[in-house]
Amino acid sequence: MITSAMIKELRATTGAGMLDCKKALEKTEGNIEKAIEFLREKGLSVASKKSGRIAAEGIVSSYIHLGGKIGVLVEVNCETDFVAKTDGFKDFVKDIAMHIAALNPQYVSKEDVPEEVVEKEKSILRAQALNEGKPEKIVDKMVEGRINKFYKEICLLEQPFVKDQDKTVEDILKEQIAKIGENVKIRRFTRYQMGEGIEKKSENFAEEVQKQMGQ
Repeated sequence: MITSAMIKELRATTGAGMLDCKKALEKTEGNIEKAIEFLREKGLSVASKKSGRIAAEGIVSSYIHLGGKIGVLVEVNCETDFVAKTDGFKDFVKDIAMHIAALNPQYVSKEDVPEEVVEKEKSILRAQALNEGKPEKIVDKMVEGRINKFYKEICLLEQPFVKDQDKTVEDILKEQIAKIGENVKIRRFTRYQMGEGIEKKSENFAEEVQKQMGQ
C-alpha cells in the first residue's frame, strides 16, 4: 500500500512532484530506492538540485480574459536568455498567468505571506475552533491543519493547477525545471479585475476557464 508518508519521503529526497512520486512508488511496488532510480531515469529528480542556482533571465508575460475584464502580468525567471526565448518556456509562463487570473492567489509562496497575516488568520481559526466546542488540547493541531488550507487558497505554489487539478503549481514548476534543465522561479505577479471592490454579481472564473479548455 502506498501511503502519504512514503510519497512525502520520496518527494523530500528527489524534489519531484507529488503525483510523479506516487506513480514511481506504484511502479516499484513501494520500494523507495527503486522509486528514486525511476524518477532519476525520467529526469524528474533534478529539480531540487537546480533550485539554488541563480535565475536572472526570463520574461514578463500577460494574460487577458473575458474581453479585457481580467488581466495578469507575471514575471518568471530562468537562467539563460536562450531558454527564455523558447516557445515551451513562453507557454509555461502563459499558463501560470492564466492560472493566476483564474484562482486569484495573493502571494507566490508561503514564505511571502507576512507574519502578521498568518498570526491574524491563526487567531481567527483558533476562535472558530473554540466556538465549535473543540477541546483546548486539540485546538492548536486543528489550527495548523486549517492554516495549511489557508495557504492553498492564497499562495500560488500551493494551489491545484487550473489545467490539472491533481498537481499543484509547485509540481508543475518542478516538472518545468526538470524538463529544461535550468532553475525557474516565479518571481512576482499582479492581477487586475475590472470593477474590483465594487459590489456586483460574483462569477466562478476558474470554472469559466476550465469550460473554455473543454474540461
